[in-house]
Amino acid sequence: MENKYWQSKHEIVPLKTREIINEYLLSLKLENKAEATIVKYRSILERFFSNCIIPLNLLTSNDVFGYLKEFSTGKKPKSVKLYISTLSSFFKFCLAEEYLDTMLIKKRWRPKLPQTLPRYLSEQEYARVKLTAEELSHRDRAIILFLFSSGCRKSEVSNLSIHNVNLEKRTAEVKGKGKKIRSVHFSEECALVLKEYLSERTNDGNEALFINKFGNRLGPEGIYEITRKLGKKAGLNQKLYPHLCRHTFATNMLARGADLQFIADELGHNDLNTTRIYSQIPTEEMISAYQNRME
Repeated sequence: MENKYWQSKHEIVPLKTREIINEYLLSLKLENKAEATIVKYRSILERFFSNCIIPLNLLTSNDVFGYLKEFSTGKKPKSVKLYISTLSSFFKFCLAEEYLDTMLIKKRWRPKLPQTLPRYLSEQEYARVKLTAEELSHRDRAIILFLFSSGCRKSEVSNLSIHNVNLEKRTAEVKGKGKKIRSVHFSEECALVLKEYLSERTNDGNEALFINKFGNRLGPEGIYEITRKLGKKAGLNQKLYPHLCRHTFATNMLARGADLQFIADELGHNDLNTTRIYSQIPTEEMISAYQNRME
């Protein structure tokens, strides 16, 4: 049965409002928004309209503000900002489709978030992780090396199929956010371990690059667990997770003098400003942390 993640079936939400929500979610799907994004938006809208049970056409800014004020109590600014952004996007859709006559959310309601620098592994931490990873299976070690040398997201690694990977050129075609395809590069060491891993999988008939013990495609959460357990085994003081590998990759590239646009292309960033955050990390700190360590 098809997973219609873009459809709300929340019965507490008024039927007419639910129909409009489903129109909005379908529009996001047609724009190639990621499934995880659509599911998150759906959850937020269901929560809002199941608590604020007022027909959409009778909803006022005061109603929305009152609910957000109550919701914000004890919540992190980042959570509040996501909530407001989701509602704002939905109300803009309603305005365009003439379900609303006026915008119900004001820009000044959005909390200002302090810009935090990306966390990444130090030289000693990275060396310890790589050494510990040598004890892993070929599959798990290949995943770790691919994350560190390509900068891919866990969902992108999960979605890889064997035909997407060129071991000779050490490149892979990955499907990023918005289902956009881009080419990424990975290390020679990763290519060697991948070759070993694939040689163990002769004639299993599965096109997925990484599979679980049941012979199915390894999901993003499975990849997360591999990194988490490795970080713990390596004795890190911070959690190791796929996005930390991604930050480590980007920081290393910048320390080596890579152009921001090149890094943005490798990471699949549409907006160069997203990549600029890495340039705020002190250059001397980056160079001393990563020079000649990511071969």
